[in-house]
Amino acid sequence: MPMAPQADASHGAAAPHQRPVHDPAQSGTYRGAAGSGAAARAGAPQPGTQYSGTTYGGTYAPTAPPYIPPAPVAPSQPAPPQSGSSGRFEWRSVQAPNQNVDRLVGSLRGDLGGPKVIAFANPKGGVHKTTATVLAAATIGGVRGRGVIAWDDNELRGTLGLRAGSARHARTIRHLIKDLAMVEATPANELGEIIDDYLRHASDGSYDVLAGEETPNFAAKLDQYTVRRVIELLRRTHDVICIDTGNNVESPNWKTVLQMADQLVVTSVPREDAAFTADWMLDLLNATGMEELAANAVTLLSCPTPNPSSMLRDLAEHFATRTRAVAVVPYDPMLESGSSIDHEMLAPATRRAWLDAAAVMLQPFLR
Repeated sequence: MPMAPQADASHGAAAPHQRPVHDPAQSGTYRGAAGSGAAARAGAPQPGTQYSGTTYGGTYAPTAPPYIPPAPVAPSQPAPPQSGSSGRFEWRSVQAPNQNVDRLVGSLRGDLGGPKVIAFANPKGGVHKTTATVLAAATIGGVRGRGVIAWDDNELRGTLGLRAGSARHARTIRHLIKDLAMVEATPANELGEIIDDYLRHASDGSYDVLAGEETPNFAAKLDQYTVRRVIELLRRTHDVICIDTGNNVESPNWKTVLQMADQLVVTSVPREDAAFTADWMLDLLNATGMEELAANAVTLLSCPTPNPSSMLRDLAEHFATRTRAVAVVPYDPMLESGSSIDHEMLAPATRRAWLDAAAVMLQPFLR
């Protein structure tokens, strides 16, 4: 059996590993149906757009009401479709406690039909890519219990390793790549134990972390061939691979991750510059042979302030015309500091929002 790597002196020795015991966590989704009108006038729902909000209770009871984006009061009778439009507008009333949570949890625990790669992308910085990668991994891992990893594939000093997982050692993707041939050659029954020496873990044990490298010149080693080998290796050990991408759409690692992704999540905040860059990226994917990935993408809108932006509805309706679904996750004060993310410390409404968003991301694969 190949020997586990020894930590170099500059990084310290790895502490004996004991995976923490994990309790499944929960997490409302604002979802735009494909074909809806774009940038509608404020307060006027367009035919074909669907907004839904849910609550939960029982064993998952919140201490605060769930976040539901502002929505118009449903008319007593459905309004006729506007001239020249298709589809219909449907307002779903808030559901009874726990009505959907068990169903979502049950589906997320199901067979995915093989390992799935979820890429979180937007070339604009500050649009919550890293936060989304961490919380998607925490939510899915919290439900499934194992087999989920978050990888920081940012070529220029990403921060995912700082915001996720317990740093029981300082190893990064650099150390894995250095020993990649040895790890790849490890028999399947020993691979999990060997690769674990290169990973960090969430404090509750819900997901693993492959941290990015802080050395600036390391980006040159993340070539197309190497990135493909790393993803194939992670597919041998994990069911869901959440990848935080960088901001350079011309870098080989960015292109390779998008080419190998089973699901794209376009992250944004309700700002014009962030939405413009997301639109531009979708255009780029359509122009480079990745039309299907773009059309089946999920747009994730994160609220960076306690009061939802007036742009939120317009952007949700716009991206509903460009991607398969739109999910909105609320502001949470626990995320504001930019420090380590503890999923269990988030507000119940935030955890529920991420449960719904995770289900939307994996919906095409759930059986």
